[in-house]
Amino acid sequence: MNKKNLSKVLALLLSVMMLTVLFAGCGKSSSKDENQKIVYNLGAQPQTIDPAKNTATDGGNVITACFEGLTRYDKDSKMKPGVAEKWDISDDKVTYTFHLRKDAKWSDGSPVTADDFVYAWKRVLDPATEAAYVYQLFCIKGAEEYYTALSKKEDADFNNVGIKVKDPNTLEVTLKAPTPYFLELCSFATFMPLKKDAVEKDPEGWTMDPSTYIGNGPFKLTEISEKEKYECAKNDKYWDAKNVKLNALTFVMIIEPSSAMGSYDKGDVDVLDAVPPEEIQRLKDAGEYNIVPYIGTYFACFNTKKAPFDNEKVREAFTLAIDRQPLIDAILKAGQKPATAFVPYGIYEEGTTEFRTKGGDYYKPEGDVAKAKQLLADAGYPNGQGLPEITYLYNTSENHKAIAEALQNMWYKNLGVKVKIQNMDWAVFQDARQQGNYQIARHGWIGDYSDPMTFLDMWVTGGGNDDAKYSNPQYDKLIKDASNEPDAKKRMEMLHQAEDILMKDYPVCPLYFYVNQVVEKPYVKGVYKVPTGGIYFDNAYIDEDAKAGKTK
Repeated sequence: MNKKNLSKVLALLLSVMMLTVLFAGCGKSSSKDENQKIVYNLGAQPQTIDPAKNTATDGGNVITACFEGLTRYDKDSKMKPGVAEKWDISDDKVTYTFHLRKDAKWSDGSPVTADDFVYAWKRVLDPATEAAYVYQLFCIKGAEEYYTALSKKEDADFNNVGIKVKDPNTLEVTLKAPTPYFLELCSFATFMPLKKDAVEKDPEGWTMDPSTYIGNGPFKLTEISEKEKYECAKNDKYWDAKNVKLNALTFVMIIEPSSAMGSYDKGDVDVLDAVPPEEIQRLKDAGEYNIVPYIGTYFACFNTKKAPFDNEKVREAFTLAIDRQPLIDAILKAGQKPATAFVPYGIYEEGTTEFRTKGGDYYKPEGDVAKAKQLLADAGYPNGQGLPEITYLYNTSENHKAIAEALQNMWYKNLGVKVKIQNMDWAVFQDARQQGNYQIARHGWIGDYSDPMTFLDMWVTGGGNDDAKYSNPQYDKLIKDASNEPDAKKRMEMLHQAEDILMKDYPVCPLYFYVNQVVEKPYVKGVYKVPTGGIYFDNAYIDEDAKAGKTK
């Protein structure tokens, strides 16, 4: 081979080598991008991921990943702009004018407009939707009247509701009274927009098909495996997509904390928040366990329409027969506080004054066994004699089972009452509780916003979340008056009075105040949880050096 030809060959080889290096570099970058994925354990499959119908934290976390309201929580649990880039509030604090981002888009690339919010909110107010949270919209002028008229099959004019589209990017909302938590509500699932043509393509099944589950949040649903997982991918059409670092987010459905812990230890799950109590110290020592602020109450719910819990004395007796601290010390072991009222700690009414601190305790954490026995006798059931068969219902979970067994033992030891316990799958359990097909049921409530109202308005007569089937006209009036009261101090006084009534009627038996546990791998960064229970992956990412075990 002559020198000229050799030069050509060498030049060709050099070019090939450069291209190889170039493509290898591209491949490396692609591989790095593929590593930007997180697997989070959701627990049981949500009953629904329809923003209008969901009432649980699990479904809410999927919705929050795929949708965005007018506002959104930031990492400091403050409200930040969501679809609305800014808003104006009238001097009397009843009119909100939201200015929507012009670059807000659905995951199919079409624009998000003010009409999408109107469609979603109007759908919530339609009794046919059966939205349990419909009452959240009753702070809007004319909304309750509109819903009531439709419920009675009377004429109803939506023009009388304080929701107006000023132009495609401007939404005006008029409230019936100042509502200090309204901006928080605007971040909640019930207030999120919906794409009309996607929903109406399959009104009953749109949430179960990624092609119709079109959202406007940082992620989009790509795959559904029943009772196994939801697969999500980064939504490139999201207005803030440039700051979303994850390319994939998977919600797996592992019900039992011990099984989830096993998957976490194997590296199949990156983040979880239901932790076997015996694993807490190990995780703390590894620096992978944290407690963050939470506003929530774990309680037993009495069906006030079914014997024997249609008798207030029986409800009080069962409540006072429980010693709450052993539940925490022997079963939970995460620093929970005994619940001696319904509204938890962490909600402030003025300055640094907590609503719970001011409201005080309604009974001692250890209960009052002597009084409980006397109440049961006064109700006509001395030592439990003559009581019908009683069943305590709970959703399948190791921790819930342990709590159920502890309650079962206390009621037998302290009252002489034999209580059966029965577990159900999560979705079936929720339906049974909502329909009133139970006597006593496990329950838990996490605040939807940082105000006592979120724990109290759920118990108004006929309310969508009134699983106790509780009804007290005086209570209803206080809640309604508080909703309309512009004076903050008077409003709080009304809410204290309402809790007084609730805790004297005993439709609920508070057991403990939740703590918010977060377990995550050291390489997971930027995930944050808020006191209302939501978990956010908008700013999350994988530190690949940390995952590879490299030190910096």
